[in-house]
Amino acid sequence: MMHAYDEIYLAKARTTLAWMFDYAVNGCGINIEIFYGMFLNSDYSKRFCQGDCAVVAGLSGVELAQRVIWEKTFDKELPQPVFSLDRSPEYWLGFFMAFYQWYSDLTFAQITENITITEILHMYQKYHEMDVMHFVIDMEQMRVENASRRPARLQEYRKLLGLSQRELAARSEVPLRTIQQYEQRQKNINHARTDYVLRLSNVLCCRPEDLLEQNFDDESVEER
Repeated sequence: MMHAYDEIYLAKARTTLAWMFDYAVNGCGINIEIFYGMFLNSDYSKRFCQGDCAVVAGLSGVELAQRVIWEKTFDKELPQPVFSLDRSPEYWLGFFMAFYQWYSDLTFAQITENITITEILHMYQKYHEMDVMHFVIDMEQMRVENASRRPARLQEYRKLLGLSQRELAARSEVPLRTIQQYEQRQKNINHARTDYVLRLSNVLCCRPEDLLEQNFDDESVEER
């Protein structure tokens, strides 16, 4: 299985993300959802996912949190870190999230597309004394189940523009029945004809990759 980056950096990456969350929430008093949004929208999130050694190994968790905060605020005066032998739920969150991101080779945005960071934090009570692979297995299952309940991305983008399926079919020159099957997940849009995806994304004013689905288990291929 392909992982996000070389395993040699994993141990340090896990403690870096752990202390980042702990310091931001417990040291700076920032709401977990707010800080996580700041992290996702920073360049550091992408660099962390790629295993950039300057981030995962070159910064402490406190330094990483401070740089994320400084990107989004003008407040240069941040509290001094207070370290404890006790490990907070936020520390556990970062410690397990870093492993899951490395193991799955997903971005943090992809991980939390169908499950919130708060929901993952609430998993602390059940999983903090378990082997991390129990967390990985259940996270995969939760993400798949939550994704299956969410409308298809094609449907979400279509409704954002206020288009009916018939209107989208006419403008994109993609068969109406095919659009219906993509939205009902009877066909896997990830295996659609390239020209179909390009035409649909052009009409919907989005990138082609924005229409692709995650955790789609159907391996059927669109007829050419």
